[in-house]
Amino acid sequence: MLLFLLAIPLYARGCAGLASSFAGSPTSAVFPPPNATITENETFFPGASQVGFAGPTQTGDEANVIATAPALAKVDNIWPLAKPKSKGAKLKSSERDFDVTQHFGSLSPFNSVDSFGLPDASPQVPETCRLKQVHLLHRHGARYPTSGSGPAAFAAKVHAAATTGDGFQATNELKFLNTWTYKLGAETLTPFGRSQLFNLGVGFRVRYGELLKGFSDLPVFRTTSEARMVDSALNFAAGFFGLQSYQTDYHQLITIEEEGFNNTLVPQLICQNSGNAIGAFGSQQALIWANKSLATTTRRIQKLIKSSNSTTPLKLEVTDMIAISQLCAYETVALGFSEFCGLFTEEEWKAIAYLNDLLFWYSFGPGNPTAAAIGIGYVQELVSRLTQTPITECSTSLNCTLVQNNITFPVDQPIFVDATHDTVISTVITAMNFTSLASNGPLPTDHIPKNQVRKNTPSCSRIM
Repeated sequence: MLLFLLAIPLYARGCAGLASSFAGSPTSAVFPPPNATITENETFFPGASQVGFAGPTQTGDEANVIATAPALAKVDNIWPLAKPKSKGAKLKSSERDFDVTQHFGSLSPFNSVDSFGLPDASPQVPETCRLKQVHLLHRHGARYPTSGSGPAAFAAKVHAAATTGDGFQATNELKFLNTWTYKLGAETLTPFGRSQLFNLGVGFRVRYGELLKGFSDLPVFRTTSEARMVDSALNFAAGFFGLQSYQTDYHQLITIEEEGFNNTLVPQLICQNSGNAIGAFGSQQALIWANKSLATTTRRIQKLIKSSNSTTPLKLEVTDMIAISQLCAYETVALGFSEFCGLFTEEEWKAIAYLNDLLFWYSFGPGNPTAAAIGIGYVQELVSRLTQTPITECSTSLNCTLVQNNITFPVDQPIFVDATHDTVISTVITAMNFTSLASNGPLPTDHIPKNQVRKNTPSCSRIM
């Protein structure tokens, strides 16, 4: 009898197999524990400087791999995340060429790619040249979903269906939905995202550390005020300078990310056409493709949902397929694994990846008339730094208060590091008029072009 009573909560309505009443509900955790403070017993835990006995601390010379190594190391794994498999995949991940995580669009983890259009090109410095300066514009690390976006809306839809009438029953590969809960936060970095930026800082020091010898004052690096942007910048700095010294080894400029403030690292917030139908043109084109390419997928997954009534309370739509694919991506980078990934075949994942291509092309790329205007502000700053010419006129997203002050905007540093968003990197590339990257366009909405490149600004992406 006791075992029977303990089993009842699993099936909230007392019917084995039905979705639990908590299916789709949000869950979260808080750490440190409430009321736990670091100051209560602080005298028991003195810092390293108080303890002393550090041992030898002499540093070696700076690395300069960009000029000395015959080949550069690549980013080619997503440890410690579990590599997901597509529907029907039976071979081990290491034995297959298809990588689901590289079909998440801008939600994909960064990985190194071969040179596009220039097969013999290399980032390494030629023997007859000497590197004097490097500019890094990088995206933040892997994060939780944007507040109120598709994943959270789908979770709410599942929970509403689970608590309506007799509910529903998910079967076969979707049966996990019966007890699934929404464990994702909103917008801040995931632990994996923090590691991406720390590793980027380490890698950047190994490649370009020699340039630090050219500084006469502390470096100024820039980011914006959003929590994930600050965390990304600080994790990069900790990797680049070292945990015990990074806070005193450089200046971190935090620019305001809010409507009404000029900011080249988030310029769309002052562009009137960014938040209207012109800016949303990419979403419209992506939806056209989704309705064509994912309609059959929607019907297939709908058949996995049963109900005692003729009409199920959980009616799936094409937009739910987009949300589910995003849940796969977000849960993978936040929780390390997602059962949603295995719902889509390889061909369906290719269609989802192309959906993201359309979104970026027509909202933040060559297919949108505002893209170059949004990205031009950073390009102006880049030219100013390359030519060491102060900016005297501000007619774009430039912030005159900051860029016309040589303390907040020095133009003579050997190393420049700026943190920004995926959409901004796309607009900057568009403003630079890299026509080879636009050779496949305009992108059609009824088929995937041959040789389509699906590497649009993943988490921790960067241009240098």
